[in-house]
Amino acid sequence: MSYENIIVEVKDNVGLITLNRPQALNALCAALITDIGGALDQFENDDNIRAIVITGSERAFAAGADIKEMADYDYMDVYKNDFITKGWTRVASCRKPVIAAVAGFALGGGCEMAMMCDIILAADTAKFGQPEITIGTIPGAGGTQRLTRAVGKSKAMEMCLTGRMMDAEEAERSGLVARVVPADSLLDEALKLAGKIASFSAPVSMKVKESVSKSYEMTLTEGLMFERREFHSTFALDDRAEGMKAFAEKRKPDFKHR
Repeated sequence: MSYENIIVEVKDNVGLITLNRPQALNALCAALITDIGGALDQFENDDNIRAIVITGSERAFAAGADIKEMADYDYMDVYKNDFITKGWTRVASCRKPVIAAVAGFALGGGCEMAMMCDIILAADTAKFGQPEITIGTIPGAGGTQRLTRAVGKSKAMEMCLTGRMMDAEEAERSGLVARVVPADSLLDEALKLAGKIASFSAPVSMKVKESVSKSYEMTLTEGLMFERREFHSTFALDDRAEGMKAFAEKRKPDFKHR
């Protein structure tokens, strides 16, 4: 498939999506969101793809939603069309592990999209923020919710109430990102990380993702029960049997992803 606003590539068992609106610092217009959804559908339907990386440019992962596109909307436009819900949630609903490789600005919708991914790998040039208050609105794609869960109430309040940006070092210290790497090695590190994930059993990776994600939505007791049932279910997998057999035989497992 061809896309106007993204570049889609396959690197071994990893799908790579590069946001490609350089003239707008990868601002998230409706067409770009549609393209991302199409690429994710393509990767989800390909059994050879077992992990996904989303990245932008050196200057910006995504500088936010496309304000010019939204400026003339009124309440009924966004309410009747369920603006943001349609398309934007596709990243969060992806069943395969998704890594955001972030350099430069990840602001507003860009920060929210990064947080929809399962792991954020940040370049040392990355800057995160929710500046919606400076243009008279609030975050609408998870900025008040996922950010709070990642960094805590006080810091999320400060960022959302002032529009202050957080650099990569603070983002790692605060728990927003998994790791900070030099900007010139960001994509290599992200692909290496995705490749490692892709080397393991695909259904097990999906179960890990689902179990960790559920921890945000359940009590500890409920979450532990969910985790235990998912653990039990791995005993129905050929890959679980192969993995334990390989461990006992001191060899590398040959996962068949079933």
